[in-house]
Amino acid sequence: MVGHWPERRDAMSTKSSIYLIIGIILTVVVGYAWKLTSRNSYESAPYTVIESSGPFEIREYPDLMIASTDMNPENTDDDRSFTRLFRFISGANDSGQKIAMTTPVFVEREDQSGQMGFVIPERLRNEKIPEPTNENVQIRKRLGGRFAVVRFAGRMDDQSVATAEEQLRKWMKERGLTGDTEIDRAGYDPPWTPGPLRRNEVLIRLRER
Repeated sequence: MVGHWPERRDAMSTKSSIYLIIGIILTVVVGYAWKLTSRNSYESAPYTVIESSGPFEIREYPDLMIASTDMNPENTDDDRSFTRLFRFISGANDSGQKIAMTTPVFVEREDQSGQMGFVIPERLRNEKIPEPTNENVQIRKRLGGRFAVVRFAGRMDDQSVATAEEQLRKWMKERGLTGDTEIDRAGYDPPWTPGPLRRNEVLIRLRER
């Protein structure tokens, strides 16, 4: 029996090596997939930072062209709104053209209703933008301007958004800034991104003094 111990140790060592190799391969594959599907692989809406302080910024945005769709006033069909827009960029348009995904996904609020919007890639902004085949999706201009912004991680639920808005308005008040009563939300990550790695933002359009 004693003579079998070296063989057993060799077998255990071989198994450990195999598991280590599998672990390395999985790490590489997951890392590569993450890189391809993370926000870093998407074109992002341009802006200029005017002032920065921790998670808070004042930004200047240019006019943007976006594909937008109405959201349910009760905020219960975010997934449906996203699906309509995703189908548009996947080819549900008059030219059957696939359009690159961009960041962020904007959610603009007006009273209790709102609009979800995908930013049109820069290369299409000076060309003919394909028309959506779904009448519930429209191509329109999102007016640029100066915005106060706060960035936060985690899930973008009502509580986290309310907390972020409260912090942002306090920061604005300290600087004598006034803004719209409504807020915009911006999300930068795919749904499967872990909460601590997510980039979410609340934006408030500033008013001229």
